[in-house]
Amino acid sequence: MNAKRIFIKVFGIVQGVGFRPFVYNLASSLDLKGWVNNNSEGVYIDLEGLSCNIDKFLVELKDNPPPLSRIENIIIEEMTPAEYAAFTIKESERDENSITLISPDIATCDECKADILNPNNRRYGYPFTNCTNCGPRFSIIKSIPYDRDKTTMKKFKMCRLCTSEYKDPSNRRFHAQPNACDDCGPHIWVTDSMGYEINTAYDSNIPKSLSTLKWVIKELKDGKIFAIKGLTGFHLCCDAYNEKAVKLLRERKHRPHKPFAVMAKDLDIVKKYCNINDKEESLLKSIRKPIVLLNQRQDYSLCEAIAPNQKTLGVMLPYTPLHELLFNEGMDIMIMTSANFYSLPLEFNNNSAIKNLSSIVDYFLFHNRDIYIPVDDSVVKINDAEEMIIRRARGYAPDPFKYENIEEILACGPNMKNTFCIGKENFIFMSQHNGDLENLETIEHYNKNIEHFKSIFSFSPKYLAYDLHPDYASTKYTDNYDIPKIGIQHHHAHIAACLAENKIKGKVIGIAFDGTGYGTDGNLWGSEFFVCDILDFKRFAHLDYIGMPGGEMAIKEPWRMGAAFVYEACKRLSNIQNKCDYEPDVIINYLFGEKGLKLVKIIESSLNNIRTSSMGRLFDAVSSIIGQNHYVTYEGQASIELENVINRNCKESYPYNITYKDGIYIIEPYETIISVIKDSFDNIGYGEISAKFHNTIVEIIVKVCSLISNKTGLKEVALSGGVFQNSYLLENTLEALKNNGFSVHTNKTIPVNDGGISFGQIVIANEKLKYMVK
Repeated sequence: MNAKRIFIKVFGIVQGVGFRPFVYNLASSLDLKGWVNNNSEGVYIDLEGLSCNIDKFLVELKDNPPPLSRIENIIIEEMTPAEYAAFTIKESERDENSITLISPDIATCDECKADILNPNNRRYGYPFTNCTNCGPRFSIIKSIPYDRDKTTMKKFKMCRLCTSEYKDPSNRRFHAQPNACDDCGPHIWVTDSMGYEINTAYDSNIPKSLSTLKWVIKELKDGKIFAIKGLTGFHLCCDAYNEKAVKLLRERKHRPHKPFAVMAKDLDIVKKYCNINDKEESLLKSIRKPIVLLNQRQDYSLCEAIAPNQKTLGVMLPYTPLHELLFNEGMDIMIMTSANFYSLPLEFNNNSAIKNLSSIVDYFLFHNRDIYIPVDDSVVKINDAEEMIIRRARGYAPDPFKYENIEEILACGPNMKNTFCIGKENFIFMSQHNGDLENLETIEHYNKNIEHFKSIFSFSPKYLAYDLHPDYASTKYTDNYDIPKIGIQHHHAHIAACLAENKIKGKVIGIAFDGTGYGTDGNLWGSEFFVCDILDFKRFAHLDYIGMPGGEMAIKEPWRMGAAFVYEACKRLSNIQNKCDYEPDVIINYLFGEKGLKLVKIIESSLNNIRTSSMGRLFDAVSSIIGQNHYVTYEGQASIELENVINRNCKESYPYNITYKDGIYIIEPYETIISVIKDSFDNIGYGEISAKFHNTIVEIIVKVCSLISNKTGLKEVALSGGVFQNSYLLENTLEALKNNGFSVHTNKTIPVNDGGISFGQIVIANEKLKYMVK
């Protein structure tokens, strides 16, 4: 039989996922000789042996690679035989100009979970157990190739037994870079709120780590609040059954309303408090282990303080050995919310955590495996049977998106819910969620993450894409470069992200509803109907412009937008008394008091010239008019709580008007506002008013799409923007558009909110560059 030699280059996510051990074992089982190594481009394999065995190798390589790997491409070249004596794993090498795909941080696998719960296993109770199928990856990598000495595990020298596992091709820890045990690896300890260590070891018959965790559980059940250092950052944690502790956490964190996420022991506990379908269950159990937004059960609920005024609950399952051990020692469900203060970045450094969290927590549960890059928990929901990513972070980033012929562009992203994207070698790499770029600390965090991406992906941008808003920190970041820069309109980026994700090349009716985005006319847009493709857009319709009294104060004080819409409605509709039986001043005073009357004088004096067409601000206004939310303490609160009270049995809607001016359809919601006021004065419940308002927005969408379709012939629609996180609005819009003959596209793997803006920016910039070349 013929012998031959081939050289194989494997591209994709093939480092840190057990790929070299897989190749070694497969080659050895087929009596093939040669070598395998990590290269900056991926994995290289030099293979020699019988042709039939090489064919079998290639079939297995393509059909049954390691579970965490993702092969993007394989290049095979025939070589002159070298007569290798054995198959070996060679040292990694790096080409400074090439790219390596890096695995996200992965939840604990079943085998490692079994190890830590087995008293006869040497890793019994060890909180940092991992293997090639699970554990830290992206968050501990300082540089590539992915080898131990290029991670934060470098300082931990493996003991004899761990070294033996690491070198044993038959062991699943063969070349597992973070491999460790209680004798040689990281460890945990507890301190008080000032950072002074506490002696927690009180049971010498079990591993010290288990004894420490038993002490932690005892304190949690006693109502204490902990900052727990995890896989990619710190969590603030308390017993979810202890309402007093939950309220105390809210008080100390100055977070009165924004929902907390919880971590449940297992699916049985989740099902005790939430309704869950098969897709949601699959998400919860996946290797990514995100927070999944679930509908709460009405017959069996946790304390109201966890998620005030919410019908949903953010739930995740344990995703580290530390979590598994905590729950195994007696907890059922715990608050697990990101550990940061106000709008500061996620804490990940021990010393910084003591400095910034000591006023919130009673104790710290620390460990000494350093986190190099912090990554927040991902948030996902199922909408209309489809996955919708709300926050793309742990478990997802920096997994790339395949995109042919992408230029080397850095897309800087927006200010809120920032992510950035880089393009290189037919891939788009989206960063993890960076937060809101509203303070120096978060901006520094953003800058550091960009530099890290440039380093690990050997990236130097040739072009920059940025948001048109001149005051965004992400826009100002471009001042650091003297290379071509391409400004991208915010809402076009929303739609382009949806189009690129769904591989739509032609023109569509693009609808972008959100809170704010800088328009080409200098106003703040947010209810946009475009005819567009990825390259360009034309604005066809939007909400009528209205002033934002107090500017950005109107975002945190929805009563201001409520008063502005009421004032404008009263001014526009001369028969206001017949509509509501009250004079306009009486309405303003009744709804908003003396401050409302003072605000009207400011509006009339035109002291405020910020104008907006934001759909988010209209939702805020309605919430305030009915008395639900005059003030908010987190972004989107008024809209979220308005959705949560919907009476789904109500199918009615409110009147509205659409005019045509200068080639654009103007949506005038003033009759809607007056009808809301009248229903409120008539003591119609929140549920019916909210339903009628939402139904009105759905009708407006269908009506405007029909008008645009009549002009253009287009029957394809793309929906994007944070307002479409509203499940009721999205589901009813999809149904209504489809019933009227439209095909509809939505975001799934790219965040629908501003977290997806950077993806839209990079694909638009790429198209513009191609167009310029043509």
